[in-house]
Amino acid sequence: MTAQSITDTIKEATGMSIGIAIVMIALGFLAVLLPFATGIGISIWVGWIIVFSGFAYLAYAFAAQGAGAFLWRTLVGVAYVIGGVYLAFHPGLALESLTLVVAAIFVAEGALQVVVFFQFRALPGSGWLLFDGIVTLLLAYLIWRPWPISSTWAIGTIVGVNLIVSGFTRLMYSAAARKTIKAIA
Repeated sequence: MTAQSITDTIKEATGMSIGIAIVMIALGFLAVLLPFATGIGISIWVGWIIVFSGFAYLAYAFAAQGAGAFLWRTLVGVAYVIGGVYLAFHPGLALESLTLVVAAIFVAEGALQVVVFFQFRALPGSGWLLFDGIVTLLLAYLIWRPWPISSTWAIGTIVGVNLIVSGFTRLMYSAAARKTIKAIA
């Protein structure tokens, strides 16, 4: 491969990456503007993932070495399929549950960040761990306190902000890579 073809390949890849970044940012803003619709969409998606996992479990049941293992795997697969179908067709309930799980995860993450801060507080920059832990605990409280009402905005907003930040990050490093290639070429 010649240096020019490598440069062209990198320019093409960064161009595609910039395009994906712009789509991610646009979808992120859309999710923030329509958090409930985004949350419902995510809930339906999670429900169908559970359904397909159930079918995989059912297929896995046929690899069982005994009747007990076959029966157990079949029952688990059926439970996944039934539960997933129920959640996919009752996305409001799924969204409420998912929101409560996110709040619980944020409590655990925030508490662990605070604990880690106390272990590393002598190191420079460790205050950011405490800051992260406190903000995460605050977010958990903001989601948990008004729950289930927070289900209407929490998941969609979190996903939207994540898409915006990830898209912006992708845009910036793709632009930097493109600039570096231009400087080298």
